[in-house]
Amino acid sequence: MAKYLLLKHYRGAPAPVNDVPMEQWTPQEVSAHFKYMQDFAARLEETGEFVDSQALLPEGTFVRYDGEGRPPVTDGPFAETKDLIAGWMIIDVDSYERALELAAELSAAPGAGGRPVHEWLELRPFMAALPTITE
Repeated sequence: MAKYLLLKHYRGAPAPVNDVPMEQWTPQEVSAHFKYMQDFAARLEETGEFVDSQALLPEGTFVRYDGEGRPPVTDGPFAETKDLIAGWMIIDVDSYERALELAAELSAAPGAGGRPVHEWLELRPFMAALPTITE
């Protein structure tokens, strides 16, 4: 089994086919979208392929360590993940091909007008093991 991260993007990926921003969807369309994703995750739980999923709010802050005292906090001008990443799902599957299959299926979540979004998802494998360092 190999773990993969499926990243959902607000922007930064190619535009989906059904390119109507979620803030313009009706409440019913938003509910249908989230229900599709919940049903998808529930089905993967039954097969043992689901690990975790979370939706993210667009709010966020850039923080870094800056020695003693308060860390600097900024809201830009960086390309921040709050502007890019809408959420994620982690899957644990037998093959890369299965990961592609599931990512494509998740991309079909309904959007505006109940039509599939055909959203681009970023598929990233987890590092299986840390490299061994010898001196």
